[in-house]
Amino acid sequence: MDLTHILAFNLALAAAIASPGPAFLISVKTTLTAGRRAGLAVGAGLGLVAALWTLAALMGLEVIFTAFPWAYVAVKTIGALYLIYIAYGMWKAASAPLAPSEVKPARHAFVQGMMINLMNPKSVLFAAAVLVVIFPPNMTLAQTGLIFANHLVIELIFYSLLAFGMSTTTARTAYLRAKVYLDRVAAVVLGALGLRLLFGR
Repeated sequence: MDLTHILAFNLALAAAIASPGPAFLISVKTTLTAGRRAGLAVGAGLGLVAALWTLAALMGLEVIFTAFPWAYVAVKTIGALYLIYIAYGMWKAASAPLAPSEVKPARHAFVQGMMINLMNPKSVLFAAAVLVVIFPPNMTLAQTGLIFANHLVIELIFYSLLAFGMSTTTARTAYLRAKVYLDRVAAVVLGALGLRLLFGR
């Protein structure tokens, strides 16, 4: 393994993180509604589990999912239902004004970030596919640890920048003006992603 492998992995990782999936939407929504601290916390939860999925792929977890399809289906179903539950709550609260009681503590945001990525087993399959293409076989334990650490750092940098950018007064004011529409669009997207995860292969 050399620097070109790491650079190729980081490019693929950046494209995956920036795609408008559940993790991205939850990060933006949390920062806008609960502030920068919660945004940083949810990003830390998202990043930690995403990096752990990569580590799991490096350790061969996708083989377990292949050997025991029921395990993959079980995790995928729970994850899909969790996304649909979040989408329902977001839609229901879209027309309600923000109140101090709605602001979630950083600890809760961190756990929610972990749950979003923990309940998405496709992450480990995606990671496995990318890792097989990019990295050479039979890597050492130190190299595996380096890939995990690199992934975690990239995730934390991205979500930290997103939290700082979306926690500005301008961003929050714009969100509050269009809260009903933005929340319902986000709810539809999350619900659709949950249904796709539930009924897709």
